Amino acid sequence: MLLPFYKKEWKEAGCDEAGRGCFAGPVFAAAVILPKKFQHSTLNDSKQLNEKQRNEMRKIIEKEAISFAVAHVSHKEIDNTNILKASIKAIHLAVSHLKTTPEFLLIDGNRFTPYKNISHQCIIKGDAIFSSIAAASILAKTYRDEYMLRLHEEFPHYHWNANKGYGTVKHRNAIKEFGICKYHRISFRILPEQS
Repeated sequence: MLLPFYKKEWKEAGCDEAGRGCFAGPVFAAAVILPKKFQHSTLNDSKQLNEKQRNEMRKIIEKEAISFAVAHVSHKEIDNTNILKASIKAIHLAVSHLKTTPEFLLIDGNRFTPYKNISHQCIIKGDAIFSSIAAASILAKTYRDEYMLRLHEEFPHYHWNANKGYGTVKHRNAIKEFGICKYHRISFRILPEQS
C-alpha cells in the first residue's frame, strides 16, 4: 500500500516526469495534489501498470485530485540544455500551472532545483512509495504517450505508437534505415557509430 503523504499537515504535490530516456519527443512532467484520504487499489508507479490500467487511473486521478497539472519541454530545449535541466523545468512548469499552490513538493528521484520558496524532498523510487508521486507518474506517462501517438502519424516508420520514442530494436533499425527526423534528440547518441 502506498503512503498517502509525507507530512499530514502539509498541502503536498507529488511530482514526476516521463520520457527522460527517450530518443525522440519531449519530456513530460506532472504535479498532483491528492486528498489526504485518497486510496485506490490500482494506484502504483506507472511502470507497474499496463496501458489500460494507466488510462483508467488517469480518469480517477483527474476527477479526485484537489489539483493537477501536466507540462512538457521540447526535444529542442533538451538538446540546448540537457535532459536533467529539461526534466526539472518540466516539473517547475507543471507546479506553476497548479490551481492550488502546494506547501511542499515530493519529487521522484534524487535531483531537483528548488521551485520558488516551496520546500521539497527528493524520494528515490518515490513513485512506488507515495500516492501523489504515483499519480503524477501516471499523468506524465499517459499524456506523453498520447503526444507520441500524434507524432507517430507524421513519422510512422519509427513505430512510436509502440515504443513512444524509446530506443527499441525497431526504433534503432528505423533510424539506421531512414536517419533521424526533426523530433529526435540530436544530443543523445542515437546514430550508429562511424566505422
